[in-house]
Amino acid sequence: MRRKRLVIKDVERCVGCQSCMFACSRRFGEGGISRSSIHVRSVGGMERGFIVIVCRACPDPPCAEVCPVGALKVREEGGVTLQEEKCIGCGLCREACPVGAVFWDEEANKPMICVHCGYCVSYCPHEVIEMEESYA
Repeated sequence: MRRKRLVIKDVERCVGCQSCMFACSRRFGEGGISRSSIHVRSVGGMERGFIVIVCRACPDPPCAEVCPVGALKVREEGGVTLQEEKCIGCGLCREACPVGAVFWDEEANKPMICVHCGYCVSYCPHEVIEMEESYA
């Protein structure tokens, strides 16, 4: 089985520009970063660097396991996709994610989780993120 997922190639190169976040939001036709499924956070400014938080495409995602209505469908490639019509907005998926990569759309009251489309990759000027393909 072919797995395709977004990975953090070299977080030391991240300068916190948030271009990946803007690109992800733009994928939904939104300006700004409010609908981004990838987040960049400072760990103490330029001196200490940044972390990039994104779904790690768990083979057995805990976020999907705790969903009481089955709104998170496990992708064959790893990770999940949200079936919005099923989601009741309980937030259990957000609590279950071990890396904090389930973000919340306050307006829709639904989770936002990276679907590993790779749209953000070409917008990262420092090649911090990339798409990885492997066979499981």
